[in-house]
Amino acid sequence: MAEPCINPVARAFSAAAHSYDSEAALQREVGLRLLEQLPSMLQVDSWLDLGCGTGYFCQQLQQRFPDAQGTGLDIAPGMLQQARALRPGPDYLCADAAAVPLAAQSQDLVFSSLALQWCEDFASILAEAGRILRPGGVLAFSSLASGTLYELGLSWQAAGSTGRVNRFRTQDDYRQHCANSGLQTLQLECRPHVQHYADVRAVTRHLRGIGAQHLQQGERPGLLGRNAYQRLLHSYEQLRQPAGLPVTWQVVYGVLRKPA
Repeated sequence: MAEPCINPVARAFSAAAHSYDSEAALQREVGLRLLEQLPSMLQVDSWLDLGCGTGYFCQQLQQRFPDAQGTGLDIAPGMLQQARALRPGPDYLCADAAAVPLAAQSQDLVFSSLALQWCEDFASILAEAGRILRPGGVLAFSSLASGTLYELGLSWQAAGSTGRVNRFRTQDDYRQHCANSGLQTLQLECRPHVQHYADVRAVTRHLRGIGAQHLQQGERPGLLGRNAYQRLLHSYEQLRQPAGLPVTWQVVYGVLRKPA
């Protein structure tokens, strides 16, 4: 299958493929929590990891459902290259989450952790999941909501730049999309996760390392003048906690079922 043209999201995550696993502590924590929320009696003969990255949760799903057929899908070729090398076993597909190249009613589980926030049309993602799920199948996802990177956004504003942090869907947006999807909502909640870093350079290095520096809207990244950069540093320092500079991630967890 020909791989799609590289869009900016795919380019950013492909560039981060080699550093991703070493920087992805939050991603592992969130994904493992999402796995714990799967229905206990769920029977899985086939599963899809949507936005699989380097395949960490493909490996987890293989261990949980050892007899099932697994597929990992990602839009970033660089991520898939790492996944095939580090975690062989599942089929790996390079495709868009809104146009999954799998047959209708072919999956019992669609799992997606911290990937769907980069998809502009969440309603289309839910519709596609509904198409490929078998009746009774489950979509389990985690994603990011508004309030994510709150501290960094405040600091950029103090530096005179307001469009350098992505804006994510609100919790109400997620609630409404799920309610309109035709899928039954079993669980939907938002939980904050806070990480701490020694300084601003460590924050930005981490965002580059996980591919999250890509801006979906707003200003293009560029150099700040010395005075603006000092305002950025000063503003973030006002938020320092004993553990370091905080970075807040507002994580939405959702578990939906396709009606039988």
